[in-house]
Amino acid sequence: MKKKEQSVFRVLLKFLGPGFLVTIGFIDPGNWATNIAGGADFRYNLLWVITLSTLMLILIQSMSARLGIATGKSLGVNIREHFPAPASALVGVTIVAACAATDVAELLGGAIGFNLLLGLPLWFGALLTVILEVFFIVSQRYHRLERIILGFLGVITICFIIELFIVKPDWLALGPAVVIPRVTRGNIYIAMGMLGAVVMPHNIFLHSNVIQSRKWGATEEEKKRLIRYEKTDTFAAMAVGWLVNSAMIVVAASVFFRHGVHVDSLEQASATLRPLAGRFAGFLFALALLAAGISSSTTSSMAEVNVITAFLGKPEDPKTLLYKISAFITAVPSFLIILLKIDTFKILILSQVVLSVQLPFTLVPLLILCRRRTVMGNFRSKSVEFVLAIAVSAVIIALNVFLLYSTIFA
Repeated sequence: MKKKEQSVFRVLLKFLGPGFLVTIGFIDPGNWATNIAGGADFRYNLLWVITLSTLMLILIQSMSARLGIATGKSLGVNIREHFPAPASALVGVTIVAACAATDVAELLGGAIGFNLLLGLPLWFGALLTVILEVFFIVSQRYHRLERIILGFLGVITICFIIELFIVKPDWLALGPAVVIPRVTRGNIYIAMGMLGAVVMPHNIFLHSNVIQSRKWGATEEEKKRLIRYEKTDTFAAMAVGWLVNSAMIVVAASVFFRHGVHVDSLEQASATLRPLAGRFAGFLFALALLAAGISSSTTSSMAEVNVITAFLGKPEDPKTLLYKISAFITAVPSFLIILLKIDTFKILILSQVVLSVQLPFTLVPLLILCRRRTVMGNFRSKSVEFVLAIAVSAVIIALNVFLLYSTIFA
């Protein structure tokens, strides 16, 4: 019995990975600002938002991964094959635009990280981030690239765990805040922003694709086993994402809220952290931000390669020119924005608007495909899961519509 349990555990370890690539998108630099602002302004009161958003993310990402396992194809390929050409083209154009918008926050995070650690200009830090992400994608085999991304995730996690011990939070006070909702007129806006931004369109496409790296047979029984491992992988990965995002809020609350400091930029957060919590805390913050920027921009580019090749009906072959161009093409607008010194705050807002507009074009096809027996066979969504997914999607879309309205008409 023990040998059998050890064998199952070894197989599970071999499977772990795809969900952790998605987790990087859950803790990318675009999420740092809302987490830090939430902790700085409202202490631990918004920790429950991270818990709720993580549960929502587990459901949506699991459905995406199961679609990839059941069909042997990514979400992008399934949309192209099962939807009318005009609808497929619309989704394809919007998701490429969303990937470009995502690159803004992620390249900016890498650029700021290089600036804080090495004093490099933002444009040069952004250029280094682009070069690294293209190198990782074009020159590395998938499983080696997966280990590199997991390494970055490990750096981010360790940095924030150490930060927790440095800032000495009030553990008794933050415990209940993890699960008990506290909504006020003052914090509702940022709480909705945190909830609405957690499900990112490119991550949904990415998960259905990277799950293909675990090809352990095509029979129904083998697919069932694969889905069981996928659930464990997704839950474990999202748990790490929950830990890191929660740690961001706790660190911000323990340093900035405690000293009455309002934070509205990552640069300010780092600059303020050093005198309040020590130079080592500031170093860890900058190192984690750099790791987040490089790793999230890499996984974003992986998603871009997949969606561009999928909607064009081309093979995802690293040897082709299309693959190599797709790895960096959506980063060009982001790099130009930083190079031309355009107001990054306004651009970040615009990028969130683009993501908000695109999200329904990803969630609705995913739900339709996962419910179709002709697509999923016996793996289609059962009634309970489908109803929950509709509810979660409706909440996320409603929050994004509200934030879109608030952004434009505020």
